[in-house]
Amino acid sequence: MSASPRNLDSELAALLAPDILVMLDEAPGDIATETEELHPKSLADVAEAMPRHRVSEFLRALPAARAADVLEYLDEDLRTELLEAMSTEQAVALVSEMTPDDRADVLEELEEETAEDILHDLPDEARQETERLLQYEGDTAGGLMTTEFVSVEQGLTVEEAVTIVRIAARSGRKEAMHALYVTDERGVLVGVMSLRDLLAAPEGARCEDVMWTEVVKVPATADRAEVARVISEYDLVAVPVVDAFDRVVGVVTVDDVIDVIVDEQTEDAQKAGAVQPLEEPYFATGFLTMARKRVGWLVFLFVGEMFTGTAMRAYEQTMASAIALTLFIPLIISSGGNSGGQSASLITRALAVGDVDMSDVMRVFFRELGQGLALGACLGAIGFVRALTWGNGYPIATVVGLSLVMVVLVGTVVGSMLPLIFKRLGFDPAIASSPFVASLVDVTGLLIYFNIAGRVLRIG
Repeated sequence: MSASPRNLDSELAALLAPDILVMLDEAPGDIATETEELHPKSLADVAEAMPRHRVSEFLRALPAARAADVLEYLDEDLRTELLEAMSTEQAVALVSEMTPDDRADVLEELEEETAEDILHDLPDEARQETERLLQYEGDTAGGLMTTEFVSVEQGLTVEEAVTIVRIAARSGRKEAMHALYVTDERGVLVGVMSLRDLLAAPEGARCEDVMWTEVVKVPATADRAEVARVISEYDLVAVPVVDAFDRVVGVVTVDDVIDVIVDEQTEDAQKAGAVQPLEEPYFATGFLTMARKRVGWLVFLFVGEMFTGTAMRAYEQTMASAIALTLFIPLIISSGGNSGGQSASLITRALAVGDVDMSDVMRVFFRELGQGLALGACLGAIGFVRALTWGNGYPIATVVGLSLVMVVLVGTVVGSMLPLIFKRLGFDPAIASSPFVASLVDVTGLLIYFNIAGRVLRIG
C-alpha cells in the first residue's frame, strides 16, 4: 500500500526539521540559501515539525517575502499564535508581504486588538487595500477575491497594453495575470482578453478591437458556492468581481475556488452524516467540541426513533396475531430508509451543482414517484419470493411484497422532497441527510406495514 501525499510530506518534514534546527544554532544565515529550492508549503511542513518556540526563529532566518509565503501555508492555529507573540513591527513586516486576500484572511483570524495594531502600521496602499477586502463577508466573492489584477482602458493600443503588463509583471505584485480586463473611461468592465490575444494582435490595433465583450463575471456579494459554480461551469482560471456599478474590484482565482470546493464538500459530507460542520480538521478538533457537534443530531434522531417504538406498541395485537410479521420489520424499514437516502443524496447534489432548482419541484416529484414505483416493485417481488421460501403462506408474502412497494415509494418521494423543502425554508439542503430521512421513513414504514397487514390478514 502506497503512502498518501500528505504522509510523504510529513515524513519529509520530519527528516528535514532536525537539520534546519542544527543550522539555526550554527549557521542561521545559510538557511535562506539552503532552502531556496523548497516550495513554501514544504517549508511550512518543516516549521510545523519543529518545536513551536523555534518556528518564529526559523521565519526570521528567511527573507521577509519568503517568510510571508511560508506563513500563508502554516496551520491556522500556529500562524495565529506566532503573529500574536510577535511585536507589531515584526508582524507588519511579514503581513505586508502577503497577497491582499491572504493578508485579509490572516487579520480576520487574529484578536481584534492585534489585528487593528497591525492594520494601522501597514503601508498606506496595503492598508487601504486590506480595509476594502475586510468590508466583505468571508464567504462571498468579495471575501475571496484578490485586488492584484491588471486592467487597461479600451482606447489604448495593444503596444501600450503590453507595456502595462510588463510593468505589472516586473513589480511582482500582481497575482492574477491570467487575463486583462478592459474598462471604459468610467472604470466599467466592457471586455476581457488573454495575454495570447494581446500578443497575437496586429500592430496598431486597440484593446477594444481585440477584447471579448461577453465577459463572465460575478458580483462582490455572490456566495462562494456560486463563484465556484461559475468558474467550474465556464472552465475559467479566474473570474472578475464587480461592484454595483459593474466596475472591476477584484478577481477570484481558481486556486481559491479549489479551497472553497473542498470546504463545501467537507461541510456537506459532515451534514450528510448528521454531524454539525467542524471548523477545524478532525485531529485539531477538541474532544468536547467533537462530542457537542455530534450529540445534538444523535439526540434528535434518537427521539425520532422513539416514535418507531410507539408505532410498534400501537400494533402489538397485530404482531401477536401473526408473529411472522416481526421477522420482516428490519427488511421493511431499512428498504424505505435506503431508498430515501439515495433520493436525498441525489437531489442535494443536484441542487448544489445547479442541475435542479426550486422551479423543478413537480418534475422531481413525478420523476421520483416513478422511480419509487419501479424500485418498490423490484424489491417487493424479491420480498414476496423470500417470504414464501421462508415457509410463510401467500397472505404473509403478499403483505411483505405490498409493504415494500409502498415503503420504498414513500421513502423515495420523501427523500427527494426534503432537500427542496429545506432549500425553500432557507436551510442547507444537506441537512436532509440519510440518517434524518431514515428516522422519518422508519416510523412511516411501520405504519404502512401494519396497516397493510391488518387489511390483508384481517387482524388488529
